[in-house]
Amino acid sequence: MHNKNILLLYITEVSGHHSASLAIEKSLKAISADLKILNLNAFHYTSPISEKVVNRIYTTVIKRTPKIWDFVYDNPKVKKSIDKFKNAINKFNSPKLKRLFDQFRPDIVVCTQAYPCGMVAQFKKTYQSKVPLVGVLTDFIPHSYWLYDNVDYYICPSQEISRRLAEKGIPEHKIKPLGIPFDPGFLTPVNKPAVLEKLGFSAEKKTVLIMGGGQGLGPIKTIVQSLDRVKSDFQEIIITGTNKKLYKSLKKDLKKFKKKICLLGYVHNVNELMSVSDLIITKPGGITTSEALSKGLPMLIIKPIPGQEANNTVYLTEQKAALKIVKPKEINLIVENLFTNPEKLKRISEACSRIAKPSAGTDIARFILSLSHV
Repeated sequence: MHNKNILLLYITEVSGHHSASLAIEKSLKAISADLKILNLNAFHYTSPISEKVVNRIYTTVIKRTPKIWDFVYDNPKVKKSIDKFKNAINKFNSPKLKRLFDQFRPDIVVCTQAYPCGMVAQFKKTYQSKVPLVGVLTDFIPHSYWLYDNVDYYICPSQEISRRLAEKGIPEHKIKPLGIPFDPGFLTPVNKPAVLEKLGFSAEKKTVLIMGGGQGLGPIKTIVQSLDRVKSDFQEIIITGTNKKLYKSLKKDLKKFKKKICLLGYVHNVNELMSVSDLIITKPGGITTSEALSKGLPMLIIKPIPGQEANNTVYLTEQKAALKIVKPKEINLIVENLFTNPEKLKRISEACSRIAKPSAGTDIARFILSLSHV
């Protein structure tokens, strides 16, 4: 019997979907070093030119006209109208996938985004493949573009979301509420005094972490300006991700701010930065918020993208694990209130810990390794 070949599929390099697939890969390797794993950008593999065009359109729509995405996202009428087009694309991609499957011979396929999940589901139908297909949801509320007959299992964030999938017609035995996978390194203990010293920060002051996902989106500069009006003394870590324009703009104005600020670009030590923080101001991506939950880190949510992030916001605020900020210019009032009422901050932290699934990556990896061809 050969060691298992596991195919991980995602789309978009700088994305939560990719972070999730990398987290699963790390967790799998931590359990078994003998696995053969291929972690692949499915969109780039099948349609590299289309990938560039679609990513550019998506980014433009999100930044300039988010209401369009709000209308399109999980809209039953829109879904119905594009289903034929989507199925045609999936059929067109099936021969490309067959070459990949013939070469790599996967024993299990795991998709962290709905697009490749649909492609593989169509491939299984076209070629009568029995390879187990696992869809891993990376947001807290499922959307209808995940629904395919040939998906063997869905991994979702919680028991509550399991019920929502069941309501959409997914058999209960196919649903596994194991959580959203994030880097298992987040479970590694952090030397907080050493990290704070490295940042040039005081261990006596509270620390606020500000980030806008990997691409540094959202009104981060407005938030920093508002926080400078807070009377309480604290220090700030600002992560701008791949947003070089934002980084340059903030760096130019750093001396104007009264608060102590550590400005960073794209980083690989979010685990450390979350560990030393008392509060995070962030966009509500599924991976980022799952990481914050694992730390019991209270969240202030800013400018959620319509659709998946808006849904994440609803879930997190209903669970009392986050507060939504409607007016970024007035975030200073919320932060002032929290820092002068530590019990409120503590209650949010406890809510985070209550719904957190810190071992999600490991649990998902173990489940994947339990599967085999039928």
